[in-house]
Amino acid sequence: MLIGIDLGGTKIEVLLLDETGHEIFRKRLPTPQGQYAAILQTIKQLVDEAEQHARQTCTVGIGTPGAISPATGLIKNANSVVLNGKPLPTDLENLLQRPIKTENDANCLALSEATDGAGAGAAVVFAVIVGTGTGAGIVVHGKVLTGANAIAGEWGHNPLPWPTVSELPGKPCYCGQQGCIETWLSGVGFEAEYRLATGSKRASADIVRLAEQGDTQAEALMQAYEERMAKSLAHVINILDPDVIVLGGGMSNIQRLYTNVPQRWGKYVFSDQVSTRLVAPQFGDSSGVRGAAWLGVSRLPGKSDY
Repeated sequence: MLIGIDLGGTKIEVLLLDETGHEIFRKRLPTPQGQYAAILQTIKQLVDEAEQHARQTCTVGIGTPGAISPATGLIKNANSVVLNGKPLPTDLENLLQRPIKTENDANCLALSEATDGAGAGAAVVFAVIVGTGTGAGIVVHGKVLTGANAIAGEWGHNPLPWPTVSELPGKPCYCGQQGCIETWLSGVGFEAEYRLATGSKRASADIVRLAEQGDTQAEALMQAYEERMAKSLAHVINILDPDVIVLGGGMSNIQRLYTNVPQRWGKYVFSDQVSTRLVAPQFGDSSGVRGAAWLGVSRLPGKSDY
């Protein structure tokens, strides 16, 4: 059996699957804030509980924010900053007394959806997380593309393409650059645009609801968001040409994106037609933890060679 752990900023989730993808056990606990040792112990507690249900020792895969530096073996680029500079894989292997597999959380989303989700059967899947931050993962023929620097899919930290005059020079990003896609397309960025335009603070879901009710300011901001997502994903299509793009994260719950963004991206894609599909994740916010579980298998369902 397979254990997946999704290490998030606010919660840590465990999922136990059998090798066909059938869910056996699931549990979530709050992430100890700013407490690295407590995070390790919480993961161990969840693994122990899952194995009590499995009645056997299981493989363990973990999806984390950020990435493992190939140079140091330490976590880098995590928005859960307590993890940065820590030897998370080594510490967990010592604690759990077994080898584990670790991948970026966006890579886990991509692997899940490419294995038995919305991108099943596709050769190239690009999976985007648009939530508190913005990132992505890439799966090619059933394998996660990590890259020489372990940053493949770091789409959110490129500048917004084809910017208008009003979008320049762009807002500062925590990464030290300016005008990153993340500052525009994350839920936080979307809410900041509304606050700047109206002087009012509202959550993303409330802004979407206002647009549905005919609020002109909210509708204008929604259309601007769709155009920015279309430009940003067109950039990806021009480089990677994926079969499927899966949206994950909180902003992926905005249903109009799946119709409106593909209607807008054609003018930016260097092709006479765009066959790439934009789809919602089949497993919703559980997709990341499913992908983490799939990290533990040597051969994925339906894949001849992994």
